[in-house]
Amino acid sequence: MYRCLFKCVLASGLVLCKPAVSAAVQTQRASVVTFYKDIAPIVYHNCVPCHRPGESGPFPLLSYRDVKSHARQIADVTKQRYMPPWLPEPGYGNFKDELRLTEQQIDLIRRWVEQGALAGSPTDAPAMPVFVPGWQLGIPDLVVTVTKPYLLKPDGRDEFWNFVIRLPIRRSYWVKAIEIRPGNARVFHHANLLVDRSGSAQSFEKSPGAGFPGMDLEIGSDTFDPDSHFLFWKPGSEPPVEPDGMAWRIDRGTDLVLNVHLQPSGKPEVIQPSIGLYYTDHPQTKFPMLIQLEHDGALDIPAGDQNFLVSDDFRLPMDVDVLAVYPHAHYLGKLLEGYATLPDGTRKWLIRIPRWDLNWQAVYRYRPPVFLPKGTVISMRFHYDNSANNPQNPNDPPIRVHAGNNATDEMGHLWLQVLPRGDRDRRMELQAAIMQRRLEKYPNDFSAEFNLGALMLVRGDAAGALPYLEKAVAVRPDSAAAQTELGAALLAQRRLPEAIRRFRQALLSNPQYLDAQYDLAAALLQDNQWEAAIEELHKLLQERPQDAEARNRLVEALLAWAHECVASNRLETAVQCYREALEIRSKDADIHSNLGAALARLGRLTEAIPEFEAALAINPNLETARRNLRAAQSMLQSAKQ
Repeated sequence: MYRCLFKCVLASGLVLCKPAVSAAVQTQRASVVTFYKDIAPIVYHNCVPCHRPGESGPFPLLSYRDVKSHARQIADVTKQRYMPPWLPEPGYGNFKDELRLTEQQIDLIRRWVEQGALAGSPTDAPAMPVFVPGWQLGIPDLVVTVTKPYLLKPDGRDEFWNFVIRLPIRRSYWVKAIEIRPGNARVFHHANLLVDRSGSAQSFEKSPGAGFPGMDLEIGSDTFDPDSHFLFWKPGSEPPVEPDGMAWRIDRGTDLVLNVHLQPSGKPEVIQPSIGLYYTDHPQTKFPMLIQLEHDGALDIPAGDQNFLVSDDFRLPMDVDVLAVYPHAHYLGKLLEGYATLPDGTRKWLIRIPRWDLNWQAVYRYRPPVFLPKGTVISMRFHYDNSANNPQNPNDPPIRVHAGNNATDEMGHLWLQVLPRGDRDRRMELQAAIMQRRLEKYPNDFSAEFNLGALMLVRGDAAGALPYLEKAVAVRPDSAAAQTELGAALLAQRRLPEAIRRFRQALLSNPQYLDAQYDLAAALLQDNQWEAAIEELHKLLQERPQDAEARNRLVEALLAWAHECVASNRLETAVQCYREALEIRSKDADIHSNLGAALARLGRLTEAIPEFEAALAINPNLETARRNLRAAQSMLQSAKQ
């Protein structure tokens, strides 16, 4: 007999025969890994966003041929978890857009390479991802481009550069999203965008638009307008759009500071990025805030120390939802941990990065937000390796390293974006707690003293603000902002001579500090120094010609000065004041009437009569103007006779 090599299957009355396949053969076939069926889905989701033309990846991974030519390299970097770049350890925070490969996916790539990197059938291929060309969110409402490009040298260490961009806007807007177009994605590693309302970043530039170096930058502010959003960009990431109620504001005079991390390519590169801003008609109704844990004062890392610890803790004064986290260290960072200890003693992990790599830092957004109740203690524990065993150590041999903004200095910051719970803006309360904690770490710290004083002043507690602002000025007497805030506290208490002295001191420190100029004019007005107030307001309006409040104050000063001049019979000066006031407030019947009266007293009746008529055209019920008009007309008629 012959062994039958076919199975017979009865179907619809027909006998169909097909080859018999053994269980061993079936298992073998199932274990074969192919590109189109098994590897392409992994590559398309995790690699292609960066590894495609025009993006930051050094080579494309769009086709089978692309991936096969780098197969061994892909297997190695995924096994080491160097690629895709995702630093947080699993189980220590639930984050959106996670790029971590599973152990099964890593093993699948290994087996594919070991089996010869087979293609398989193209019919098994998933759909190629579709990428929107140009602006990912559509045409922006405003596009600003760096005016002076930066030339990146061909080799050497990574560089960090800050571009200061002056926004060409004349009014305020609410921004729901930003998109950064690097212009040269291959060398453009990541970027942070900072909003500078005070113009302080311009002081670091040697010439307008030239930019300046530096890895980390703090933007000074003289108003309570704290950082509220992570404006972070990295290659392959989709620009996040803020939900309704969480837009942020830009005003006339706002600067944007683009802090970029650049990697030399081996040849000179021209860097000229653009930023697209997307507006919304929905103003801010939710008020998130960035909390920073740090202890830079403790960053003094001896050479050779393999496990230097920096820690900080902050107790929440209210219930909050944590929306995102941004851990940051430089090259010596090793193990970065952030966690929360709840009031009942339970630990809730916020993030843990066991192998820190500055090159792959990122903002991580929670899914869903993490609720932390009032009384929770947020903690950071950052470990640093300043030994020769750290391959990232920029110093060979290792040297003692302190805190600083240069790449070869160190930092240890854990930033959290939190949204306080409740139906009102609670950022002042939160900021006060943050500054009190800062004073615990750094007694007589300028930033803490200044901010606490400014917060109390905003709340209307001028007496409580004074001690903090006096300490701030004692620490930094050259600070125009601190001198101005101290002057404002004195002005609120009607201590006019002292307030005026502080405002003048602020302008000596910084003649361009217009807030001090405005406050000085207000103090001079309250002190009845009309002529001096007019002089300061003229200076201010040269810089801010459309400042409506300053123009109104100028009219107030001009009228007060004119009335005083009329009373002392300095009528020519009064006429000049009234005419200047009318340039600002041309439809004011009283000013026309008063100007007419001053001209009539000077005997200039032909000039006075049109002013009375103008006053009555605006306000027909202004009896003073009517009486004066009749008197002027009668006098003029008598003079003609």
